[in-house]
Amino acid sequence: MSLVLGLPPEIQEFSGVDRLGEKCRIAPDVTVLRHGIREGDLLCLGSLATIFDQTRFVLGDISINLNALIQVGNKSIVNVGCYLSGEGGLVIGDEVLIGPHVKIFSAGHAIHGGDPSIYKNELTYAEVKVEDGAWIGGGAIILPGVTIGKGSVVAAGSVVTKDVQAFSIVGGNPAIRIKMRKGYEDAGIVKRFINWLG
Repeated sequence: MSLVLGLPPEIQEFSGVDRLGEKCRIAPDVTVLRHGIREGDLLCLGSLATIFDQTRFVLGDISINLNALIQVGNKSIVNVGCYLSGEGGLVIGDEVLIGPHVKIFSAGHAIHGGDPSIYKNELTYAEVKVEDGAWIGGGAIILPGVTIGKGSVVAAGSVVTKDVQAFSIVGGNPAIRIKMRKGYEDAGIVKRFINWLG
């Protein structure tokens, strides 16, 4: 058993990470899987970003996708034991909180048509976005193609299969809207009105 106190250390570089912002913190046992992925600004961490122990970033494992990308914004925190798939693209905004053991997937397997064996079917990719100020509770799972709206909350243990409206609170499997955050109840109405104006 080991005892860990406080934040991961500030670092200047980390194997597999292409760009680090100022005062970025990454635990020494974080892993980056980049099988066959070209060099470039594909894994970028913003200033004051903090990545805790046993987190895994995946840009490529058994396949290569030209849209592979992981960006973590300024002051965002990724807690212990997260799995962050960037094969289809993963953009995490500023001041995002990601709880322990969250899994975010941007790749999967084709399940309709094709071969009866999923193993033989093509891989699928869809970008995931987590907008500024969102909070994803511990153990949540985010599926490919989802956008987690600005300032929204995903309850612990939820499975998110659809976009999450800004400032909303969602939970369950599949996640559904529970309510709007207090003080932001009219955010959806304003957005729909602006979209209606064109």
